[in-house]
Amino acid sequence: MAKEIEPGLWEHVPSPFCGIGADDLKIRVRGDRLEVLENGDDVTLPAFEEPLGEKQPSVAGKPVPLAEAVAQAAKILKTSDLPLIGGLATDVAGMRAALSLADRLGAVVDNMNSAAAMRNILVLQDSGWMTTTLAEVRNRCDLLVVVGVDVETLFPRFFERHLWLDGMFAKNSARKVIYLGKAPAEKPTNDSQVLACADEHLPAVVGMLRALINDRPIQAETVGGVAVGELRSLADQLKKARYGVITWAAAALDWPQAELTVQILCETVKDLNQTTRCSGLPLGGKEGDQTANQVCGWQTGYPVRTRFSRGYPEYDPYLNAGDVLIETGEVDALLWVSAYNTRRTPPKNGLPTIVLGRCGMTFEQSPDVYIPVGVPGIDHAGHTYRMDNVVAVRLFKLREAGLPSTSQVLQAIQEAL
Repeated sequence: MAKEIEPGLWEHVPSPFCGIGADDLKIRVRGDRLEVLENGDDVTLPAFEEPLGEKQPSVAGKPVPLAEAVAQAAKILKTSDLPLIGGLATDVAGMRAALSLADRLGAVVDNMNSAAAMRNILVLQDSGWMTTTLAEVRNRCDLLVVVGVDVETLFPRFFERHLWLDGMFAKNSARKVIYLGKAPAEKPTNDSQVLACADEHLPAVVGMLRALINDRPIQAETVGGVAVGELRSLADQLKKARYGVITWAAAALDWPQAELTVQILCETVKDLNQTTRCSGLPLGGKEGDQTANQVCGWQTGYPVRTRFSRGYPEYDPYLNAGDVLIETGEVDALLWVSAYNTRRTPPKNGLPTIVLGRCGMTFEQSPDVYIPVGVPGIDHAGHTYRMDNVVAVRLFKLREAGLPSTSQVLQAIQEAL
């Protein structure tokens, strides 16, 4: 648990930015500036150390008091027939407040990363899956198959914290990593292998791997540029592994009907469990996407892409996609929440737009209302969900910046309606 060991010096700080919930950062706070002293990486360093920007809310680009900005936001939403609450990059309390406001307004809710998340959710809803946790990977995994993603680029400390160390039931020296599809920028230091192929060939390659695992007769010598003999060797290794893990990042599987590729991987895991132990590990958890879906799930029974316009939650992964609703003109106002990343601004649109964004956000065109909000885990306490969905990471307030939380602003807007 994070603690201040001396004034302005914190240790065991958890990161809300990295997806894996690294909780061993050492951070120094001087006024409103943060410096990561230990265990930073390419994701956490810029996220924690970004300078504090202009804290004044604005209406049509002109600075106004917070109360005036809240009143103008409420006015826009009150006159909207179908608003969209999008982005949803916030913590648990912020997401709860967003759903409460959506229920009051009859709005649609959608997370900024839901296009990728749906590639997993559609599979889970259709045929289910068998997945594991980061702790189980650390303690048991002896063979990790990475499909279609360079893990270290997206999650720089994944191997350091969860694989290249001795676990309770698996020694570091006995672990092996095999990349299928995208080759890593830097090859892992331990025993590893790369079976490279282009993204467009990955569906056929993983389909062939499943066929080989199920001992189907195969006459082809290659598929998608990968030798069938190499895939047969991988199939044999998965069958012999004590605890194999197949991992992927839905955001990296960016092609039409990519959920079918995810489904093949999940069905392969089920096939392997007839004779050995194997689990899937979907990678994600950035920009609050896991948190948004977790909270929406327990509040409504559905993930995001849910609307409340009929007085009850209606889920549709296609009709309620935020970008589609904006493009087709089906929504008439946008409330955009992005509390972690100043670069995740709202999509271009001609709608009345309200932005609750991390302090320092800049825009090509000023939104109708912009309210800078604090960052969970820096400017206020909170909770966020890790990529494996089993741990709600407790976040701590590190500095006093005088910024409201997303939850506080959304509650104030609802009270002003």
